Amino acid sequence: MTTAELHQLAQDIKLWARELGFDQVGITDTDLAIEEPRLQAWLDADYHGSMDYMARHGMMRARPHELLPGTQRVLSVRMNYLPFEAGFASTLRDPTLGYISRYALGRDYHKV
Repeated sequence: MTTAELHQLAQDIKLWARELGFDQVGITDTDLAIEEPRLQAWLDADYHGSMDYMARHGMMRARPHELLPGTQRVLSVRMNYLPFEAGFASTLRDPTLGYISRYALGRDYHKV
């Protein structure tokens, strides 16, 4: 594909993601070597808690081509699970009040 065709494909992917309800899309290559020391430090500090798969996969998270051979790009999408019309969010603007996050009130975003 030409550079122009790849650029158009990236724009199409972002449009399709928005049509599917995602708020943001990122597209990147798979060279994450600069992030490997930070990931290893995070794992060594046990910040992954009970997510044992994080440690089990280790550096494969920083090497997508090892996790899935042939990987050339990584697509990441973001979906805001706090509805715009959620009135309780105004509590967050009042420094005299506290609010405990209840993000699970809506649809389970892990299944989306």
